[in-house]
Amino acid sequence: MDKHVVIIGSGLGGLTCGYILAKNGYRVSILEKNPQIGGCLQTFVRHGVKYETGMHYIGSMDEGQILHRFFHYLSLLKDMKLHSLDTKAYDWVSIAGERFAFAGEKEDYVHALAQHFPGEKDNIRRYYEVVKDVANNSPLYSFRYTGALTMLNPMYVKQSASRFLQEITSNALLRQVLAANLPLYAGVAGKTPLYIHALIRHFYHQSAYRIVGGSDAIAGSLASSIRAMGGAIYPRAEVTDILCNGKATGVRLKNGEELHGDYFISNIHPQRTLELLHTPLIRKSYRERILGLGNTVSSFTVYIQFRKDRVPYFNSNLYHYNTPEVWNCAHYTEGEWPKNFMYMHLCSSLGQRFADAGIVFAYMDFKDVAHWRGTSVGRRGRDYESFKRQKAERLLEELVKQMPDVHNNIERYYTSTPLTYLDYTGTEEGSMYGIQRDCTEPMQTVISQRTKITNLFQVGQNINSHGILGVMIGAIITSGEFLGVHTIMEQINNIYRNG
Repeated sequence: MDKHVVIIGSGLGGLTCGYILAKNGYRVSILEKNPQIGGCLQTFVRHGVKYETGMHYIGSMDEGQILHRFFHYLSLLKDMKLHSLDTKAYDWVSIAGERFAFAGEKEDYVHALAQHFPGEKDNIRRYYEVVKDVANNSPLYSFRYTGALTMLNPMYVKQSASRFLQEITSNALLRQVLAANLPLYAGVAGKTPLYIHALIRHFYHQSAYRIVGGSDAIAGSLASSIRAMGGAIYPRAEVTDILCNGKATGVRLKNGEELHGDYFISNIHPQRTLELLHTPLIRKSYRERILGLGNTVSSFTVYIQFRKDRVPYFNSNLYHYNTPEVWNCAHYTEGEWPKNFMYMHLCSSLGQRFADAGIVFAYMDFKDVAHWRGTSVGRRGRDYESFKRQKAERLLEELVKQMPDVHNNIERYYTSTPLTYLDYTGTEEGSMYGIQRDCTEPMQTVISQRTKITNLFQVGQNINSHGILGVMIGAIITSGEFLGVHTIMEQINNIYRNG
């Protein structure tokens, strides 16, 4: 087979598709506009310290669990070092003056929360079981694929996560605690479907890990494997047009060069894909639908370098809320920001006692930085630098209240805004997770891997779901257009069984 597949974008979805297709005999070329590949797997180094930009911790990596199987299939395990988070409290939730632990195993999870809500033990257990049921009823998440890609229970798609929690318990505080990891998907009350919440929760219930040394190891490993199988990856190769003549025939790069192929996969935001297409094959109604879809909120991040051997390594993550209502943190006045934040340490080596670096981020609306849209990195002006400094100091002030060991132990820090995410990931208005899923319009807000152009497909966080697991499964669905999803799942299971 010598069919040529051109992939636009080297994020996790594009790299995973590239690996699967190269493994099955396709000639693969991956085009990346930035110098560094990886999308949200990108890292950066300042003063000898490496920082994550998107993939902060992963789940379901114990032997036999779903991500472990996918990593095995993608030949990633040989290049990965993992550090397990605290199994009794991989996440802490700080809200209403109390702290609540999320444990992994069911009985540990129930016990930890029941200490705060003794009358809710049965409801907490029921919540855990429903979350597990959602995952088990999702074909590709449970390895029970039978030909249907949709969730088996429509209730999980058409019911909002917030409504589900209202049905689980009448205890208002417990509902907020159970929803407190929503920065992992930028949930919106009444819109975010139950399955988004449940699949992410189940992902970490099974196990939770940090990638030692940074998630760029995933991108580097996939790229190395793709090249070893005859594929090519081109950084600094920005696509400006997808060329069409009845079907897609090639792409034009910013430098004027053209690259032709048999099939094309876009690993960029669907709205960015439309900007590359100038063909009547894409109907006006479709363009209007995609361009009219809302996107998840963005964030402001502070990357912290600690003074050497001063801050003990924190083997959990902290979600803090300055408001009793966790669902409304994306809406704030100037004086209210930040309503919430997520804080974690980075793992630079196995068994470390002290943290070299940490990350804290809070929701930020793109309108806060819209004034500087169109400017380039490093050239946004003094007002922008002043804005970032002010926001960083305010966020760090809130962090110190919750984590006093940070006080006077910060060597230096760096920041990113929604403009940074826009520049480096190309997602609309720097949104963290792309298009906002809406249970009231499920068919409108889930983007198909297929397009109206028969040989052009899509992959990434807007296809299937976001996060490392959602994107990998989306890549299986997209690659299934070439090979059949059943074939890929059989390959994954056979490789896993045969070691």
